[in-house]
Amino acid sequence: SDSNKDHSMDDFYALKMGALWRHFKSEHFSFWMICCYIFFEYVRPQSIIPAIDILPWAQVFIILSAIGLLVAPGRKWVSNPANKWMILFYVVIVMSSMQAYWPEVSYERLADFYTWLIIYFLIINIVNTEKRFFIFLLIIMVASFKISLFGARTWAMRGFSFTSWGMMGPAGYFQNSGELAIQMVVFSGMSWFFFIATKPYLTTVKKWLVGSFSVTAAMTVMASSSRGGQLALLAQIYQIFFRGKIGFRTILLVCVASGLLYVLLPDEQMARFEDIGTDRTSQQRLLYWEHGWDMMKDHPVLGVGYFNFVPYYEQYYSEDMLYDHAQLPHNIFVQVGTDTGFVGLFIYFMLIFSVFSNGRKIRAICLERGAAGDFSAQISRGLEAGFIGFLVAGQFVTVAYYPFMWVQLGLVVSLRNISENRHSMSRQEP
Repeated sequence: SDSNKDHSMDDFYALKMGALWRHFKSEHFSFWMICCYIFFEYVRPQSIIPAIDILPWAQVFIILSAIGLLVAPGRKWVSNPANKWMILFYVVIVMSSMQAYWPEVSYERLADFYTWLIIYFLIINIVNTEKRFFIFLLIIMVASFKISLFGARTWAMRGFSFTSWGMMGPAGYFQNSGELAIQMVVFSGMSWFFFIATKPYLTTVKKWLVGSFSVTAAMTVMASSSRGGQLALLAQIYQIFFRGKIGFRTILLVCVASGLLYVLLPDEQMARFEDIGTDRTSQQRLLYWEHGWDMMKDHPVLGVGYFNFVPYYEQYYSEDMLYDHAQLPHNIFVQVGTDTGFVGLFIYFMLIFSVFSNGRKIRAICLERGAAGDFSAQISRGLEAGFIGFLVAGQFVTVAYYPFMWVQLGLVVSLRNISENRHSMSRQEP
């Protein structure tokens, strides 16, 4: 716990591995397990080393984390407005499944959300100190850097050329190029502000290393050939550098970076942007969105049923299938709206709002403490920047029940709880 005074937060910000490891070893079992879960979910060692792929490791670590939390001494449940929205969203998903056109399809996919519901509550209740948060975030960052470094290297080795399949990520949530691009956009936002926050504490070598996080992430987005991911990256660059006060150095940096990306972007990828709305992929997505909106209007309360979009579309809109089979709607809002109706979509919007409201609260607390440039304030900006990238890219892919939103929400709620606790303790000090 944070009562361990052997290492200060300055040692953590300086990325002193000895201090980080000694503190990690002193932590509670539940924290070890939630960290192991993140490591196995993001790094996927069970895919790299088939010999250890003998258990459903992610599920095992989730169960062990929950058991550890329940037996943890002095456990205090974390309260946040997002908690009730998470529970309500699951209730609506269950209700939608019960009245779905094909309930058996819905019931088979319930784990796609309730797993994140469990992980969310584990994160906010276990990652409840400043040092735990730093270590947990660092594991996500290093795991993502492993992916981004591979992606950037692969793109460079193929001469920054275009491939129709884009870039494949590790087995799991980030395997397809579109999902890989989103994780890289989420990572690039977080890593940029992580760099800003830790830069004063880092050696020159570590500055270059941490600074390369966001660069390799952006390169992997470009290599992915994902138009949605690349648009999300542009939105993120605007949000980070152009929103608010603009200085000459900022403009110069963005112009140089944008120019490099434009030069490196293959002609085939530029052609894909020019074809938006006219190629078969775009036309099919437009049809999915149009008929998805019709489904929501025809079934406004609870939608056509959780994960019922595909069979419903194939049955009622077969004349507008440009491929052999229907796919999910390639838009997070159409996905949630057709799954759970306007009731579920409203709750989903409240969960999105929760990310930003918690981020603003963190910065308000830091400002009140006279620490507007504090690590917590910077990371809250990074979480928001990554989340904005997810929202933009999510307009073109079906990722409502992927980790992007739920892990970000868990992190920002966890950070707000830590910030409030630290603020209340500082008030009590004489």
